[in-house]
Amino acid sequence: MKICIVVNSAWNIYNFRAGLIRSLQKSNHEIITVAPDDGYVKHLQKLGCRHRNIQIENKGNNPIKDFWLFLQLFYIYLVEKPHVVLHYTIKPNIYGTLAAAVLKIPSINNVTGLGTTFLHDNLTAKIAHWLYRFAFRFAQVVFFQNPDDRQVFVERRLVKPEITDLLPGSGIDTNKFRPSQSPKNKVFTFLLIARILYDKGILEYVEAIRILRRKNIQARFWLLGKIETSAGLGIPPSEVAAWEAEGLLEYLGTADNVIPIIRRADCVLLPSYREGTPRTLLEAASLGKPIIATNVPGCRETVQHGFNGFLCKVKDPADLADKMEQIMKADEVTRRKMGQNSRRLAVERFDQRIVIRKYQQALASIATTTGIEMIS
Repeated sequence: MKICIVVNSAWNIYNFRAGLIRSLQKSNHEIITVAPDDGYVKHLQKLGCRHRNIQIENKGNNPIKDFWLFLQLFYIYLVEKPHVVLHYTIKPNIYGTLAAAVLKIPSINNVTGLGTTFLHDNLTAKIAHWLYRFAFRFAQVVFFQNPDDRQVFVERRLVKPEITDLLPGSGIDTNKFRPSQSPKNKVFTFLLIARILYDKGILEYVEAIRILRRKNIQARFWLLGKIETSAGLGIPPSEVAAWEAEGLLEYLGTADNVIPIIRRADCVLLPSYREGTPRTLLEAASLGKPIIATNVPGCRETVQHGFNGFLCKVKDPADLADKMEQIMKADEVTRRKMGQNSRRLAVERFDQRIVIRKYQQALASIATTTGIEMIS
């Protein structure tokens, strides 16, 4: 089969879908990646993918730019004639599905999270709901990364329940993300990995740090992730710099390889307002780290409270600080056991082989329905 994989960034495809791509290639499927060139196209080409560039505005709802995205995808599908298209992220899910539907090409969609659109009740959210409802009429399969997100779509009649299924996030390569013995930190170190957005709970993290500082609790607090410039969503670089100047945290910038950074941390946390299934927590779990996460859809799937870490209340810096203090004051044996339990959950519930198997089943079903020959 010829398969297009369409995402809002080449970085996303390479970092989150490489395992799926390799598996599909082993079954002799031809893979065409479709995404903006953000410096990672060369890595996709080394994987053996052919690549088609597109322009996409991830934030905003400019109808002219969105129609331009539809036209780009329509042209690519018309020329490439894929047997099936795998869509990820909001705009490819909507406009890619519509473009494929016009050409009668099957779509397999993946709702990787509800995003900020579903966190706010405004005109943009209403438009997004309508677009999802219209586009998903034409999808063959829609994957969700947690049951709460699927329930939202089904209850709001944005998708027919019979075409939905669940995935454990993007899956994690548990062979690549393996625990290792790291030198013991002299100072307990927390790590938050996320895009620097308000909805990721960055402000709550900073306030929790202030609470711990006032209690004279000594620890290191790291922040790793891309500073976003989206109006109203991203935290300004000046604010991050002010936190550093105040001595609250260390901003580590971005990293192509997060493994050595996670290994140096004692605990990984994410006080996000809502997620699909956060990749950073899957990586931390697979590397055998205790985790603190908010008790919200997506995050709570990665933490069993008291087993491999702690769940905290959303938008509650005091509760977050309390959980951070608890994990700091836990004895070495308890923290080590929590890390081992994280690893166990990663292997049993979040291994990428589960994701790959689900996609293979969906492709086989489409092949049977359409009469396309599956080669393996």
